[in-house]
Amino acid sequence: MAEPRRGLRHIERAMGTVFSFDIRDPRTPAIKSALQDAVALLHHVDAVFSTYRSGSVISRLGRGELEPDDCPAEVRQVLDLCERAREATGGWFSAAAGGGLDPSGIVKGWAVERAARILEAAGAHHTCVNGGGDLQLTGEAAPGEPWRIGIAHPRHPGRLCAVVTGRDLAIATSGTAERGAHIIDPHTGRPVARAASVTVVGRTLTMTDAYATAAFAMGAGARHWLEGLNGHEGFAVAGTGEAWRTRNFPGTVYEGAIAPAISLTRRS
Repeated sequence: MAEPRRGLRHIERAMGTVFSFDIRDPRTPAIKSALQDAVALLHHVDAVFSTYRSGSVISRLGRGELEPDDCPAEVRQVLDLCERAREATGGWFSAAAGGGLDPSGIVKGWAVERAARILEAAGAHHTCVNGGGDLQLTGEAAPGEPWRIGIAHPRHPGRLCAVVTGRDLAIATSGTAERGAHIIDPHTGRPVARAASVTVVGRTLTMTDAYATAAFAMGAGARHWLEGLNGHEGFAVAGTGEAWRTRNFPGTVYEGAIAPAISLTRRS
């Protein structure tokens, strides 16, 4: 087995969750500085997009105190991404699912992807940036070895239901295990409780995150939709414990969707 590169790790609390940085490249002054910039970005995004801060730009926009043209360019960019996701999902993703403006379903993935790109531009080409269980992975875990990311079983704490394997991947999971029924069906305005979790794998996290949210809201229709979605694969555990995967899902799904607890467990 190849030796891992001597890297850098950091944990940061922001946006109401925990972010972790696992950089497998040799430490350099440029990478250390980029890590500080990536952390600063997370707090900036929180200040601008938090729906829990009455003075944030997104809260003021939602109350009608600002017009989109009065907002920073990054806000208009996120709103455009939300519209793109709404169109791509047939309305199953919405920044107004709960009746007010809330782009949270895309903001975290967008922020994680941006943080990973800051590191990459500084020379960190083998990284895992994890924002509350949604990951942007670049390069490899070690020379010649792909990343292996465990998907926590939503109904059996401490157990895995799958392990995703690959290089240059984005992984997003939506479910009820951590926050209960918090995802809103845009068509009814009510919380969704049809599945236990849905994991979507793509290349970049912004849209992968949005697609995971939409797929969870879709329920039974998610598998067919994901099968026809270029560049993305999916895996789900239903509320009954039954599981399904798309045909090219890049990893191992355990028989019965339950595996012994191992160190790769990640929260869903």
